[in-house]
Amino acid sequence: MKKTSLLILLSVVFFSCKAQLNNQITSSHIMETKKPKLVIGIVVDQMRYDYLARFYNNFSDGGFKRLMKDGYNLKNTHYNYVPTKTAIGHASIYTGTAPENHGIMGNDWYDKYIKERVYCVKDENYKTLGSNSKEGEMSPHRLRTTTVGDQLHLAQNMNGKVIAVSIKNRGSVLPGGHTANAAYWFDDKQVGQWISSSYYMNELPNWVKKINTSDTFENYLSKPWNTYLDINKYSNSHKDNSPYEDPYEGSEKPIFPHNIQNLREENNNFLLLRITPFGNNLTTDFAINAIENEQLGKSEFTDFLAISYTSTDEVGHRFGPNSIELEDTFVRLDRDIERLLNHLDSNVGVNNYTLFLTSDHGVTEVPKFLNDIKIPAGYRNAKQIIQKVKDFTKAHFGEDLVEDIMNNQVFLNHNKIKELKINKNKVVDALIDEMINYKNIYKITSARTLQSSQFTEGIMGMIQRGYNQKYSGDIIYIETPSTLSDWYLKVEATNHGSPYNYDTHVPLLFYGKGIKKGSSHEYHPIIDIAPTVSALLDIEFPSGNSGKVIEKILE
Repeated sequence: MKKTSLLILLSVVFFSCKAQLNNQITSSHIMETKKPKLVIGIVVDQMRYDYLARFYNNFSDGGFKRLMKDGYNLKNTHYNYVPTKTAIGHASIYTGTAPENHGIMGNDWYDKYIKERVYCVKDENYKTLGSNSKEGEMSPHRLRTTTVGDQLHLAQNMNGKVIAVSIKNRGSVLPGGHTANAAYWFDDKQVGQWISSSYYMNELPNWVKKINTSDTFENYLSKPWNTYLDINKYSNSHKDNSPYEDPYEGSEKPIFPHNIQNLREENNNFLLLRITPFGNNLTTDFAINAIENEQLGKSEFTDFLAISYTSTDEVGHRFGPNSIELEDTFVRLDRDIERLLNHLDSNVGVNNYTLFLTSDHGVTEVPKFLNDIKIPAGYRNAKQIIQKVKDFTKAHFGEDLVEDIMNNQVFLNHNKIKELKINKNKVVDALIDEMINYKNIYKITSARTLQSSQFTEGIMGMIQRGYNQKYSGDIIYIETPSTLSDWYLKVEATNHGSPYNYDTHVPLLFYGKGIKKGSSHEYHPIIDIAPTVSALLDIEFPSGNSGKVIEKILE
């Protein structure tokens, strides 16, 4: 009787353990199959959220509309810091945090330790691959935290590929992170070729060399830029030849068709590509080549492809957010998105990839246009402000105590202040009291205030998240809405960088494997993207992450 009972007990334990093991295997298999084989991050430079609605009727069913209808549309996504600039935006999207942690302070900024202005990804320790220029001397060494791609590599024991591509070097280097297998950008200043840095590899792959020896670039520059659709369909933009646009160099009027071939010489030849929709075509061509030649999404590991579209930003700067040129650029980008999605469907598999699309910042309306319709806006004289601040310190303290003013930050000369035995706080307070009275300076604060107080809401909260204790200046100021430096009157129609809604409100679309269909008007800061992608991939968040997982979009 005892032997029978023992056998029954052992049998129960055995089958129970077997069932538990099977459940664990099944669970592990389910978790594994939920992960996409490829993640694609798309950043559309200078895309305000309202463009999705304004240009909707001119989009195809297979591009933006497909992402909106079959994915999840987060309609109230904002940048939660200032300044809203390209390099910072890309860094924040992929690190899940703001400049206070990741350390990218602008496209350029003043380095108070070496006493000079620096470029966000410039690194002379590495050489250019693909040309003899210095345009490839780049690396992510100023990025102080990890990215989603870095964490994906760490989670997979450095397996899987992380590749980034953009015409702009900062739109490629920063999304790629520290451990990217490759980051590519277009050398349109010197040679008109795709290049990289020796930071990533010893030489360009053969497939990239093949592209560089093709006629692709010349073909794009040899045709005129006319509207993709009948020009009368662009009813949500100003008329052609609006007074709020700046024409190309060598062109009398900003009107269609633009004779690109004849404008090359006066617009720096290949640099003209980025100020036309053809720069986005070029980027899509390259991204598709990367998917094919690097076999992305084909291994047992998850790969990551970061794509940044540049032409929307360059066209937007020159022609403004209400120009037919900008709408046509988005109409053509919509077809590029469709082309990319179709390629992913056929080469990676419909249910094997996950994609998100967002922007690095928005843009203000052209101040001249706002003034004409009686909305407050204006221009400031940047050089005059710098001189006034320097003159003020001379008059009140006997010396010029300013090292630099850049990105709306005042950097004081601490060594000179010490030599003169002046209380630094006294200088700061005096300047704040002086500068707040300057025309178009709307808010101003000190590093001391940001270090001793906690701001969570409003513009002061945005200033604090954009303030880095180690790298930022002594004084930070914000201008009145839609105020630009008068320098832009000469070369651009408009710009960005402020904490106001037109610069912070951007689209955020998630699509593909593991993503629900739906939409939401709930507020989400841009820094929520990285932890959400990390949760989808079941990997650790980036090291400086301060965002939250957007749980409602995940299946």
